[in-house]
Amino acid sequence: MNHIDAVFAKLREEGRTALIPFLTVGDPDVATTVAIIQKLEEAGADMIELGVPYSDPLADGPVIQRASERALSGRPISIVDCIEVASQAREAGVKLPFILFSYYNPALQLGLDRFFELVKGNEISGLIIPDLPIEEDGEVREMAEAADIHLIPLVAPTSAERVTRIAKKARGFVYCVSSLGVTGVRADFHTGIDEFLRAVRQATDVPIAVGFGISTREQVERFAKLSDGVIVGSAIVRQIEEALPLLADPASREAGLQQIGDYVASLRV
Repeated sequence: MNHIDAVFAKLREEGRTALIPFLTVGDPDVATTVAIIQKLEEAGADMIELGVPYSDPLADGPVIQRASERALSGRPISIVDCIEVASQAREAGVKLPFILFSYYNPALQLGLDRFFELVKGNEISGLIIPDLPIEEDGEVREMAEAADIHLIPLVAPTSAERVTRIAKKARGFVYCVSSLGVTGVRADFHTGIDEFLRAVRQATDVPIAVGFGISTREQVERFAKLSDGVIVGSAIVRQIEEALPLLADPASREAGLQQIGDYVASLRV
């Protein structure tokens, strides 16, 4: 069984909703990313999205854009580095599932055969490729299914026909975008979000998870009632950004990691 499926099955038995943090790999460096992953698991994360830094992140707001810029400054981090972080975290004792969040071009430039060889070899359970539409994902989907890696689609509150078509092909879970536009912390969400989530739920048998803009415990509690998972991205990346001065000083590094962990623990419901 795919690791993502096993975790959702366990959470369903326990009556809990998955907490799924996102972070940008290499922000501020690979070793710190591994340490942050350890802290997120300790704080109660159920699975983690590993974001591949990209020079032109079309779906991302300013917080994640800045994280990508930091990760790519100096010695640029590659998609191979990002994939191998999963194995480094495993060696450090991390057990939870990993989902690689990458735009399509880095995978294409690497070569899809090599890409899937690395993803499978480094125990990554799922893929999110935000700029690969369902109309063009046939080859990637076929290779992912052959490797028992879930290709997780994003669906936005657009046409009901398109939502249904995407959700029916989903594996792992459906990533439901709570707001139109790019990622970023929000106080308000798309009008009709509850009806949208119910429509996605009816269109698929796999779990649904909500992301884009979620940053507070109250928001997590709200969406936990309507979904199987809640994804928190920009708010965690911003916590990492605010902790950078602490993380850069060996004497205060643990305090910086704890600051990030405490924030994620505060979201656990």
